[in-house]
Amino acid sequence: MNGFQKFLLRGNVVDLAIAVVIGAAFGAIVTAFVAAFVTPLVGVVTGASGDVSDRSFTLGGVEFPYGLFLQALISFVLVAAVIYFLVLQPVNRLMERYKTEPEVQSTTKQCPECLSNIPSAATRCAFCTVQQVTAPPPPIQLPTPGPAPPA
Repeated sequence: MNGFQKFLLRGNVVDLAIAVVIGAAFGAIVTAFVAAFVTPLVGVVTGASGDVSDRSFTLGGVEFPYGLFLQALISFVLVAAVIYFLVLQPVNRLMERYKTEPEVQSTTKQCPECLSNIPSAATRCAFCTVQQVTAPPPPIQLPTPGPAPPA
């Protein structure tokens, strides 16, 4: 039971639960907004009686309420746009600005002959066996002798 309690009180689980609750509430607000304002405007623009959500057609005695689908589609697009422009982009900008992790050096390099990825320290390609051009090691700096000490 102690492990389950630790799992529930982890930051990620609590954050996810809060996100789901807020997301559901936000989805309900957007759905109500679309039902109250957007679908009637779409109906006015398309020449319907003002509300598209009650539109349907009948085929073979079966009714297809495409207006409800249109209303749900508009709600989804609006929720996705708001999340993208008002949440995702600002968070990505903040994460980029306050990045604390150093850039990771690649452990591989590309063979100039066959374009395969090989380890950076490799002197020969494992795929095409071409000798790799490696930069010569930096020269060893010997200490320069200073002036002779006074005798």
